[in-house]
Amino acid sequence: MVIITPKVLHLFPIFSFLLLLLLKFSLAATTYNVQSYGAKPDGKSDSTKPFLNAWAAACASGKPSTIYVPQGKYVLGTAQFWGHSCKNSITIRIDGTLVQPYDYHVTGHNAHWLSFERVNGVKIIGGTLDGQGAGLWSCKASGGNCPGGASTLGIYNSNNIVVSGLTSLNSQLFHVIVDGCNNVMIQGMKISASSNSPNTDGIHIQNSNGVTVLSSIIATGDDCISMGPGSSNVLIQSIFCGPGHGISIGSLGWNKQEPGVQNVTVKSVNFQGTQNGVRIKTWARPSNGFVKNVLFQDVTMGNVKNPIVIDQHYCPDHPNSCPNQASGVKISAVTFKQIRGRSASPVAISIGCSQNNPCRSITFQDISLTYGNQAARVACAYAGGSYHGFVQPRGCL
Repeated sequence: MVIITPKVLHLFPIFSFLLLLLLKFSLAATTYNVQSYGAKPDGKSDSTKPFLNAWAAACASGKPSTIYVPQGKYVLGTAQFWGHSCKNSITIRIDGTLVQPYDYHVTGHNAHWLSFERVNGVKIIGGTLDGQGAGLWSCKASGGNCPGGASTLGIYNSNNIVVSGLTSLNSQLFHVIVDGCNNVMIQGMKISASSNSPNTDGIHIQNSNGVTVLSSIIATGDDCISMGPGSSNVLIQSIFCGPGHGISIGSLGWNKQEPGVQNVTVKSVNFQGTQNGVRIKTWARPSNGFVKNVLFQDVTMGNVKNPIVIDQHYCPDHPNSCPNQASGVKISAVTFKQIRGRSASPVAISIGCSQNNPCRSITFQDISLTYGNQAARVACAYAGGSYHGFVQPRGCL
C-alpha cells in the first residue's frame, strides 16, 4: 500500500504538469523539413525526389506529421503523393515557392504537375505554386506542336482536405482540380494567370461532395470556378473573379450516362470585367444528366459581358458533334437572387434552354442590371418560373 504523506502531497501539481507536458510532446506532430531530405531552395536543382521522400517518411509515421517547406524556390517535376499507405494526417506547411520546370515539355505531357491521390486529412497551408505556363500558352497561340499542358494541383479520390492561403500562378492548364473527393475546404486562395491564357480554370470540381470555396481572389483565362458532373453540396462564397469566364456549372451532358449537379450555393461574389458572370452550360446532346437546387445570391457585376446565362446549346469547336440535337440535361429549381451591376452587352440575361427538356422553376428575385445608362435586355427560350420583388430586366418566364 502506498501512503501519501503531507510532504509529497504538495508535489502532485508538479507531477500532473510534467505528465501533461510529456503527453503533449508524445502526441505533437513530427516535422519533416524537405531540406533535410536534400531539397535545395536555389530555383535550379531538381527537388522532386526529396519532396517525395519527405512525404514517404511522413506517411510512415504513426503520429500526425508536418512536412515543412522553408523559404526559397524549389523546382519540382511531376510529383504524385499517394496516401494509400499513410497511417496519419499530414500537414504541408509551405513558406517557399514550388516552381515547375521552365521547359514545359518536362511536365506538359502529364495530366497534372502535383497531385494527391487517395489521401485523408491532408492540409496544405500557405506558399506559392508557380506553373510557369507562359511559354506553353505562347506555343499554343502560335499553333505550334505543343503538349496539352499539366494542371497545377490535382486532388483525387480523397477525403477531409483543407487548402488554405495558397497562391497559384501561371498554371499550364487548370490551377486546381478536385475530383472524386468528400469534404474539401479551399479558403484564402489567390489564383493568377493572364486573360489570354487558354484553359487555365481557377478551381474545377467534379464527382465530389461537400466542397467549400471561401474568400478567394481568382484572375485567369477561363472559368474562375467550374463545376462538372457529379458535383453536389457545394458552397462558393466571398469570391473576387476577374479577368476570367465567370463561375460555371458545366459544361455538362457530353456523355449520355452522367451524374447530375445538385445543391449548389454561390453567394457574395464580385465579377469585374469577366466574359460571363453566373452560368449553366450543357452540350446539345442526349444525356440523362441534371442540374437542380442551385442558388446564385448577392452577386455584383462590373462590366460583365454576359451576367446571367443558361446555355443548353453549348457546342464550341465541335460543330459536327451535336448537329440539330437538343440537350438532355434537365435543369430545375435555379434561383438568381440579389444580383446587380453593369452588363457590357445589351443582353444581360440569356436563358436558352432545351426544347426537349425546358428549364423548370427558374426564379428571379431582386435583380437590377443595366447596360450603359439604360435598362439591359433579356433573351429567353423554353424556360418557366417566377419573378419576385424588383426585377430589371424581365420578360421571358
